[in-house]
Amino acid sequence: MHPTPYPDLNRLLQELLQNVQTVLGPHFVGMYLEGSLANDAFDQASDIDFIVVTDKDVTEDLFLALQAMHDRIALLDSRWGFELEGSYVGQQALRRRLPDPPSDGPHSHPMYPNIERGPGERLKMAPHDESWVVHRATLRERGITLVGPPPQTLVDPVTPTELRQAMLSVLREWPAPLLQQPAGLGVWGLHTYVVVTLCRMLYTLHHGTVTSKAVAARWAQETLDRRWQPLIERAWAWRYQPQPTASAEEVEETMAFIRYALEYSQHFAGAG
Repeated sequence: MHPTPYPDLNRLLQELLQNVQTVLGPHFVGMYLEGSLANDAFDQASDIDFIVVTDKDVTEDLFLALQAMHDRIALLDSRWGFELEGSYVGQQALRRRLPDPPSDGPHSHPMYPNIERGPGERLKMAPHDESWVVHRATLRERGITLVGPPPQTLVDPVTPTELRQAMLSVLREWPAPLLQQPAGLGVWGLHTYVVVTLCRMLYTLHHGTVTSKAVAARWAQETLDRRWQPLIERAWAWRYQPQPTASAEEVEETMAFIRYALEYSQHFAGAG
């Protein structure tokens, strides 16, 4: 199996795949890579995005077995061991757009086993909100199959309207808490993530498609107000040279960029 140009990463993925198949047994449908690997934009600061498709939602017993398996994978002698980021999704949930959540708020989104990158992270149950349409679109159009049927047979087409609606929905919910608690933006990982992610979201609003972080950052520098060019440039550079904290001035500029992105996105309200 040679899904990436990195032999040590391929070995880790082979180990993960074999363990997943063993744990899930007959419930295993397929395993796929998406994210930066699928967008041909993988670099030393990227995580390893994967999706495992199951024949039905994972039961509690299977969840605990998968959690223990990921704990073992994290102990392997591999520099990629803490960079895995992925979800286990049933076929039915993966195929179609998520329904609008009930009126009791965002926590009513369906929950699926998920693991994030980083030391100490464990498999957990996490909600799949409207932004998950990006994963579905990437998987369908550019997903890398490790084992399983072609992703186009598992995911219905994702329209530009669906992508734009999803971005608008996430923008209404996600940045507001950051503006209310700006201290968190002083953490460099979150700081750079916010700036680059906003670039990607605004790109999707414009084009109705999904692209890589690098393409979106370049587009934002060339298209948005010139004031944000230095901030985006620094955020991109900091992906490779992380610092413990951001300055108060940098936090304030990031908050201003959040406000700008929210205002800018209103031009696309109701867009198809």
